[in-house]
Amino acid sequence: MGISPLTILALGASLCFGSLATAQQVADTIYAGGPILTIDDNQPTAQAVAVKDGRIIAVGDLSEIRDHQGDDTKIFDLDGRTMLPGFVDSHGHVVLGGIQALSANLLAPPDGEVTDIASLQTALSDWAGENADTVDRVNMIIGFGYDNAQLAELRHPTRTELDEVSDTVPILIVHQSGHLGVANSKALELAGITAQSENPPGGVIRRDDAGAPNGVLEEYAFFGALVPMLENIGEDGMLAFARAGSQMWARFGYTTAQEGRSSGAIVQAARKVGAAGDLPIDIVAFPDVLESRDFIAANASRDYTDRVRVGGCKLTIDGSPQGFTALRDRPYYDPVGDYPPGYAGYSAITMEQLQDAVNWCFEHGLQILTHSNGEGATDMLIAAIDEARMTYGDPGNRPVLVHGQFLREDQVASLKRLGIFPSLFPMHTFYWGDWHRDHTVGPFNADNISPTGWVAERGMIFGTHHDAPVAFPDSMRVLAATVTRRTRSGDILGPHQRVDVMTALKAMTIWPAWQHFEESDKGSIEVGKLADFVILSDDPTAIDPETLSELRVLVTIKEDVTAFKADKGIKEGSLHLPPFSSNPIAAHTFLHALYQGMEVEQPWLAATR
Repeated sequence: MGISPLTILALGASLCFGSLATAQQVADTIYAGGPILTIDDNQPTAQAVAVKDGRIIAVGDLSEIRDHQGDDTKIFDLDGRTMLPGFVDSHGHVVLGGIQALSANLLAPPDGEVTDIASLQTALSDWAGENADTVDRVNMIIGFGYDNAQLAELRHPTRTELDEVSDTVPILIVHQSGHLGVANSKALELAGITAQSENPPGGVIRRDDAGAPNGVLEEYAFFGALVPMLENIGEDGMLAFARAGSQMWARFGYTTAQEGRSSGAIVQAARKVGAAGDLPIDIVAFPDVLESRDFIAANASRDYTDRVRVGGCKLTIDGSPQGFTALRDRPYYDPVGDYPPGYAGYSAITMEQLQDAVNWCFEHGLQILTHSNGEGATDMLIAAIDEARMTYGDPGNRPVLVHGQFLREDQVASLKRLGIFPSLFPMHTFYWGDWHRDHTVGPFNADNISPTGWVAERGMIFGTHHDAPVAFPDSMRVLAATVTRRTRSGDILGPHQRVDVMTALKAMTIWPAWQHFEESDKGSIEVGKLADFVILSDDPTAIDPETLSELRVLVTIKEDVTAFKADKGIKEGSLHLPPFSSNPIAAHTFLHALYQGMEVEQPWLAATR
């Protein structure tokens, strides 16, 4: 029998640390003992990774990595678990995601328990009772994640139904899309919304039969009500959001998060938390270009300070496809609600505002991320970038389309022609696929929402995202939806738009790293890059794709420091052998021999005690 690589490493560890490490850098940590998927096409897998000062110094076979062992090198035993590069958030709202962590959970199953308006009222009442001190201090109740498409009544709650929870404390509940909400009478009063209020540009105040606001607010009407509510939270509340949001992202394996529609105040809150050492991961912020141009111009940078940087600009053209506020190029299929014949949604901004914003970003060489869901909105974006390219050329700013739910195939070709990076939202196929099929676009066009297949066919790179707090930043749900496109009902929405697991993983790692101009530091496990890793309960390339959503993030590592560790690991006594050895029993034995006399991190055992 030949000597396994682990045998060589073990002998090196026990006999000659100093001489083997003399000509090489001595690693702070060596990761080994399970499959390592590097997301590097030149070296797709590895047996071990050596890290020093938060960066990768070696990737390869154990026999090679032994040269980087020293007396103080720590061995991180994967114990059969799978390690990948840390996930890079292609689009989300990490600071505002703290609202999700610090508000009443109004999500439908499987992420929550709200199934009708009565259970929504109960969730709000229970949360307010459990957090009475907070409610008294900030004088408000916020709930997040209700979805009229998942309520038994198939409608939005009203202000009177929220008044039944409290008519003395302002209540605002946020639709899962983040583009609509419902306010009780006290919150409407706080926002100054009355029967005489006109719809703001790019927004709608829904009304009852008597013309009074019924509590449902769309787009800029909703955002206008949210601002005075958030002002009650104060700086301490915003800092709490930043801490909670970054911790939640880390829990799902993200080592880089995005704050995808930011402001100067949000960036400053994140910076303050980072300066205190309380951000476990990096945050890239994109302030709204219609509101924060001076701040963007003064702060945009490719460099992080205290784990925070401003990456460029954010612009929003339209709204929510499942909420019927996205701008289509044709009428909605069967919209649920009081909509006129031929209703096709609306834009939140004018073409003049869009062109001016895009031109400003191109003129200053700034990246612009543009929210566009409906076909009509994407037609506007393509026209604006076409015009900017003719005027300013290509400044190398890597413009990004965010969402693109209802892209036509000709629009995908235009994205490629113009160099627009598509950050797509295939998780919609799970959460709202049935709704899109039955109500927004109909059975034929629903097969092509979030068209990753069309993009991949054209050789384009792309990102996939969760848009949290629209949904939890659940990386495994993103992965599963991109590969299987299964809806809540079990339907497969557009089999031709599915992609393989490795493509889906690239859309969560190396490609969004490129999107953020960080491909030289992040997105794959290669020498010189940051030691940003995620450890999963199993190998996503080796299991049934239908079980991808069941994978768990066990550990998230940011620059060789544990940012998250699951509360529960594997059962003690269970044996998971590294699959890369031709003699797995010997490999397991020699790994344990390697640990003798060395500092070893075995989170699985610690997590079960």
